[in-house]
Amino acid sequence: QVQLVESGGGLVQAGGSLRLSCAGSGITFSRTVMAWYRQAPGKQREPVATITSGGNTHYADSVKGRFTISADNAENRLYLQMTSLKLEDTAVYFCNAVWFQAVWGKGTLVTVSS
Repeated sequence: QVQLVESGGGLVQAGGSLRLSCAGSGITFSRTVMAWYRQAPGKQREPVATITSGGNTHYADSVKGRFTISADNAENRLYLQMTSLKLEDTAVYFCNAVWFQAVWGKGTLVTVSS
């Protein structure tokens, strides 16, 4: 019933930019706190950005000033604008709720090259 589909990943050079999208069905993003997570090779999944229905955002220190999370309530879609990408940003990126999480989607792979 609940489905999360991430897209927009790809290969990008260090210093470049990329925009990720998250489409949800069976879940209304505007009713909860949504987040982008990432899992780098050999690392645990970690939240990198969150957004409330009121537009209040928070970021992990590692991405602060470089990433921007946003939501389109009409489309029930979540976005992550990534700039000044670094090699350490390489990871599979996922979207999900913060408090009552749905089944994880497949994520979208972001690979940052030197």
